[in-house]
Amino acid sequence: MQQASLFDFGDLNGGTEPLAFADLGALRSAAAVCQRCPLAEGRTHVVVERGDPAARVMIIGEGPGQHEDETGLPFVGRAGQLLDKIVASVGWDSSRDVYICNVVKCRPPENRVPTDEEAGACRHFLLEQIRLVRPWIILLAGATAVRGVTGDKTGITKIRGQWRQWEGYWVMPIFHPSYLLRNASREQGGPKWLTWQDIQAVRAKYEELRAVAPS
Repeated sequence: MQQASLFDFGDLNGGTEPLAFADLGALRSAAAVCQRCPLAEGRTHVVVERGDPAARVMIIGEGPGQHEDETGLPFVGRAGQLLDKIVASVGWDSSRDVYICNVVKCRPPENRVPTDEEAGACRHFLLEQIRLVRPWIILLAGATAVRGVTGDKTGITKIRGQWRQWEGYWVMPIFHPSYLLRNASREQGGPKWLTWQDIQAVRAKYEELRAVAPS
């Protein structure tokens, strides 16, 4: 019997997919043949995840770019390399200490921002990833990730670095690494400096939660 999801997908799946996947393998298999929106027509690979599903920190971005579409892995281009450095700055390895995915699993043409319809078509996959991984902390990289997960349309500059509770998870919006690549200044108060403060706060929250977690 299929386990009920803690998220209500309503009629999102159109009756063609289970409301809850048994595990991430089942989710990957369903995503690989998904035709729910026009993005499926132009994809090379469905881009589901990288990192460790047992990690306690989950990072959600916007969608695949060219390099991600070619490799089938999220955040492997320049933005991904910067994300790895951000993660490493607090002593973590992106292959084992975090789980990384995106709001949409197929590349939008010309790397444009996914539409609400495209994000909606992928939403059941994203919510099921969260349910199956069950992280302590979710980092939402960029405004698209914030809107895709929480529905909040507030600009990222106004809410980055702020902790919030969502569905029982600790969530923090952060700048998307691609934004940091376009704003390379390291001066105090700049995007890179603020991101350094944010990732330090994330590591501190992780240690706080680890201290009280059941052994």
